[in-house]
Amino acid sequence: MCIFVKNLRLKLNLTTLFFILSISVFSQTVRKYSNEFMNIGVDAAALGMSNAVTSHSADVNSGYWNPAGLLKLEDNQLSLMHSSYFANIANYDYAAYAMPLDDRSAIGISLIRFAVDDILNTTQLIDDQGNINYDRISLFSTADYGLTFSYARALPVQGLNYGINAKVIRRVIGDFASSWGFGFDLGVQFETENDWKFGVMARDITTTFNAWAIDEEEFATVQDAVEGQNQELPETTEITIPKLQIGISKLVDFNYDYTLLTAVNLNVRFEENNDIISSSVASINPALGFEFGYIDMVYLRAGMGNFQNELQLDNTEQLSFQPSFGVGFKYNGIQVDYAFTDIGDQSVALYSNVFSLKIDLSVFR
Repeated sequence: MCIFVKNLRLKLNLTTLFFILSISVFSQTVRKYSNEFMNIGVDAAALGMSNAVTSHSADVNSGYWNPAGLLKLEDNQLSLMHSSYFANIANYDYAAYAMPLDDRSAIGISLIRFAVDDILNTTQLIDDQGNINYDRISLFSTADYGLTFSYARALPVQGLNYGINAKVIRRVIGDFASSWGFGFDLGVQFETENDWKFGVMARDITTTFNAWAIDEEEFATVQDAVEGQNQELPETTEITIPKLQIGISKLVDFNYDYTLLTAVNLNVRFEENNDIISSSVASINPALGFEFGYIDMVYLRAGMGNFQNELQLDNTEQLSFQPSFGVGFKYNGIQVDYAFTDIGDQSVALYSNVFSLKIDLSVFR
């Protein structure tokens, strides 16, 4: 019985240590990687092209990729997406709605939820006397929410549009801690007379600020469950630094029935990391995307992105990248897309299956 209790205590220590680390990670001050769930991407069509859609995004999902693209909407649209990560432990869901206001403006709203549900809270399983009571086990969820309001407007220059996002971030770790955050994005698109498209998306332009509230009583139960832990509460503010995405694309028609869309993105972070191009000021990660279409009904997609210089055991560097593939089918205002993506790199991470649905609401009229 003593061995069993000791082993169980070890498992509980590991579980509660995870709680402490989660709260500490999500609550440090001036974190560069806060709100990373907002950078995963939406829409299987875009994910199949390695997210290289900044310049040509032109539907309801533009509220995420580049709000300036909402100006290309001809009618109200609805978009839904679901994906599971980490062997179905985490669920990633997205819903968006957008509509044109007139021939020079449009609006949209979208919601992202990234969550791990039904986590066992075993901090109260064993009391101070070593008694085990399974009735004291409870469940909790850790969830991140991103609500985005988008507005797009055409500028007096022919082919030049801009869009603005206002984001509200809500993050919850059971009853232990929660936060509210706010931020803004700015996007611009420009299309030339010969169908070249250019786009710029500046994310978190004012830095997105998150303020955490920690339940000290709940947090104390976690600290008490793991002996020797620091009793000080973590910091309660974090900031998301700006990011820049620059895109260019070109659509070519073949014999009226076939099209080929080629797109390139340069994703810029203002830090030094393992990206293929990196300096003390900024790092640049390119992404390439291709879409082959047939009679505007069937689509085949492919992309490469997340190019990284990975350090090997012998201190040499090896270039890795993230491939993606996708297919899509559109008929009578309804579009279904599928993407087969790698959330890490092509050799060690699990592949993810992503499905999305886009509906032109005019089909119901």
